[in-house]
Amino acid sequence: MKLIFLDIDGTLTVAGENEPPESAIRAIRKTREKGNKVFLCTGRNYDMLKPLLKYGFDGVVGSSGGYVTVGDKVLFDCPMDNEQRDKALDVFHRNGVFCTIEAKNGSWGDDNMDDFIKNQPEGNSEIERWRKALSSNLGIKSMKEYDGSPIYKIIMMCTDPKQLDEAKEILGEDFAFVVQEVKAHSCINGELLNKKFDKGRGVRLVADYYGLDMSETIGFGDSMNDLEMIEVVGTSVCMENGAETLKNISDIVCPPVDEDGLAKGFEILDL
Repeated sequence: MKLIFLDIDGTLTVAGENEPPESAIRAIRKTREKGNKVFLCTGRNYDMLKPLLKYGFDGVVGSSGGYVTVGDKVLFDCPMDNEQRDKALDVFHRNGVFCTIEAKNGSWGDDNMDDFIKNQPEGNSEIERWRKALSSNLGIKSMKEYDGSPIYKIIMMCTDPKQLDEAKEILGEDFAFVVQEVKAHSCINGELLNKKFDKGRGVRLVADYYGLDMSETIGFGDSMNDLEMIEVVGTSVCMENGAETLKNISDIVCPPVDEDGLAKGFEILDL
């Protein structure tokens, strides 16, 4: 039995969408019929990944590793505390950083984030996910409507890396700044993640649950928040549309998501 971990945006689906190519759906179904287990391994919170569950998955590594399940069993659940949340939002906002906060069942964004994103260039899977999430009204509400739910991570966006300097100084002991690989003069965007978790540790939790060696794990990803997953799995696969850093360290590079890349990757690995 193999454990297969799939990022969503830019890997399973075109960034920001909830419909995988038909070839990917068939590949997932066939590999599960062979006895392999398939998990979503994503930066999305549970609310945003829910539309994909209908295609058949054995669990999730959600919120970049902050929420991990096998079937209905929760293996790990680690939101930040309220003091951490408030401190992070305060330092980001006073430096002009746009934020979206993510709970398990909801997301709330700064009110002017949609205008900010619309003015950014194309080509980054995380930017595209947020552009489409906002334009398609996929549940990102105004920060004014935030209900106090426990927060797992904060999405941050700005135009100058220096806007993150104070936040790194104040938050760096407890949090990692996972910044996406972007072209020069593009938007700076990424995630603030608790150092207690990442996608790689989520993968390890699932492997331990099944009593399997990490050599039996396979991970598919495309962006820098997939780095820890790519580093720990037995076989690592990056999409051709992915970050150069990730492609350089992956065992296999498969075609882009919109060219049946996932299904072709499954074929290469005889899954």
